[in-house]
Amino acid sequence: MENSEDGTRVSLGIPALPSASPSGSGTPVPDMPGHRGLLDTFGRRATDLRVSLIDKCNLRCTYCMPADGMAWLPKNRLMSIEEIRRLVGLGVHELGVRELRLTGGEPLVRADLVDIIAALRSDHPELPISMTSNAVGLAAKAQALRDAGLSRVNVSLDSIHQETFAALTRRDSLHQVMEGIEAAARVGLAPLKLNAVLLRGVNDEQAPELLSWALENGYELRFIEQMPLDADHIWRREKLVTAAQTRELISQHYELGPDPRQRDGAPAERFTVRSRVSGELLGTVGIIASVTEPFCSDCRRTRLTAEGKVMSCLFSREEFDLLGALRDGADDAELVRRWQEAMWQKPKAHGMGHVGLGAPDFVQPDRSMSAIGG
Repeated sequence: MENSEDGTRVSLGIPALPSASPSGSGTPVPDMPGHRGLLDTFGRRATDLRVSLIDKCNLRCTYCMPADGMAWLPKNRLMSIEEIRRLVGLGVHELGVRELRLTGGEPLVRADLVDIIAALRSDHPELPISMTSNAVGLAAKAQALRDAGLSRVNVSLDSIHQETFAALTRRDSLHQVMEGIEAAARVGLAPLKLNAVLLRGVNDEQAPELLSWALENGYELRFIEQMPLDADHIWRREKLVTAAQTRELISQHYELGPDPRQRDGAPAERFTVRSRVSGELLGTVGIIASVTEPFCSDCRRTRLTAEGKVMSCLFSREEFDLLGALRDGADDAELVRRWQEAMWQKPKAHGMGHVGLGAPDFVQPDRSMSAIGG
């Protein structure tokens, strides 16, 4: 339902279900004036679009993919440049999308990546366009990506130790990643953010050292709780390095404090980092606690998989096919309606609660992270 200028409620053709406030107070969310965009029944509005360009990756991170045996999507099932442009255009112009993140798999594996970014930048001159990457091969493409219109990059980096990196990724590619990070910083793909997943007994004790290195180089590090999105389905709650444990590890070396900036729907809770000796402000660190301190109540993300399916939540087991409808001749109005319906059915939360995979209403998705696009 929508409110018209005279206050009359107008049907959008989508049932107006009872809704609770994002804070969980139970207060109904009023109908939104004008175009309701990607609203769900709990009053959340998706404005952050994540688009996966490809499911392939050139690393084999243990918390994401098996060592081998992955079946990749054939090229004809991936969204083409024009299909990506059309769907992103509808998101921006019709549905209130305000920022775009390109993901994978590994976006750099896609041969037409520079052309995709150039096309999107041409369509949307003011839109923030970022990319999540493992940075293998980024050194050779950083300038071209910047010239095409990429705003900034997030790089996955779980360790700066070669042996640990190789154990986690099953590839000896740390030097390429470091070269890619340096190139991205050099050409101005900033602010450059680093994402690190801590695994118990593997790299968790390296957390302070990784943070020190990031601060010294002017990068913003975010530690991410390991999520049950691995292809082998061997995630176990008892092996999780929690956000509280991560804060404890860091606090042994640094003084953490609240970041004065508002979180504003961001998945990472930011903290200021100060020297324990001098009290000097050294920078910030973020912690993404999807499992133990979920932020579902203020989630503002909508996702398109590489084959053009809407996922309203990273942990969704339901998908809504936009690309199939597009290829069957659906007009813009129909595509917008389908996307709205997909987000209208967004669940209140992912179901892990505060205890992890043991929660009775949580079932791990069939897709791994690489097949979803973070």
